Amino acid sequence: MIEFENVSYTYPGGPTAVKEVTLKIGKGESIGIVGHSGAGKTTLAKLAAGMLKPSRGRVLIDGLDTRDIPVSELARRVGYVYQNPEMMLFSSTIRDEVAFALKNFGYEGKEVEGRVIQALKSVDLNKPLESSPHTLSFGEKHRLAIACVLALEPEVIILDEPTTGLDYARCVALFNTLTKLNSQGSSIVVISHDTDLLARFTKRILVLEKGSIVRDGPSKEVLRDIDFLTEHGFVPTQLQILASRVGKCAPTPEEVAKAIMYCKPVQQR
Repeated sequence: MIEFENVSYTYPGGPTAVKEVTLKIGKGESIGIVGHSGAGKTTLAKLAAGMLKPSRGRVLIDGLDTRDIPVSELARRVGYVYQNPEMMLFSSTIRDEVAFALKNFGYEGKEVEGRVIQALKSVDLNKPLESSPHTLSFGEKHRLAIACVLALEPEVIILDEPTTGLDYARCVALFNTLTKLNSQGSSIVVISHDTDLLARFTKRILVLEKGSIVRDGPSKEVLRDIDFLTEHGFVPTQLQILASRVGKCAPTPEEVAKAIMYCKPVQQR
């Protein structure tokens, strides 16, 4: 669905944020992106959505070179949710906010209303449709921004730190929604520092460091590798440490609980 061919991106007058990345994102994949601040995660995501154009190399979306296609056209295929929801919200009502892009793409009447209501339901945002988006809390604004993208049902959904401002229950609910969309054929790409959630809900992890991909593999395999995580400056979570101690099982609550129940404990030296 999305292909990077030896892609680099340098900001005008600034640093090279992505360096010689070759990458394929297939249809129906569920991918997490992790890395320290400044690693190039957001730049990589914006290149994948066609919002930035490569300085070198090329990015193809469904076979189309992003340098030749308007961002508005690419938005039908790839939806991008900003880390800061304030950058996406401008309408006077919640209904108009979610409906804006739908109307621009030619949807009308009951189709628009149905998609608006379903998108808001998906992110558990139960507010009057005529209320102002600017009266919402930060977490609610983030969920509204996600709903605006979900309403278009793009083939790929890219979310930059979508759990910011959400409590754990809503984080899980959001990932359950993304998992459902993924099961229906949408490719999901999530940038997050919450490696426990990524291990639980995604199938593939990309680890970025200084603009380059230093690890690309199954989520449960990459995120249980304590030595690798520590070597690259990540602090393993309690769940990852426990997974390691009970025999290198996948670092998810279900797998760790299963290992504790059925595996012999590791002897302490």
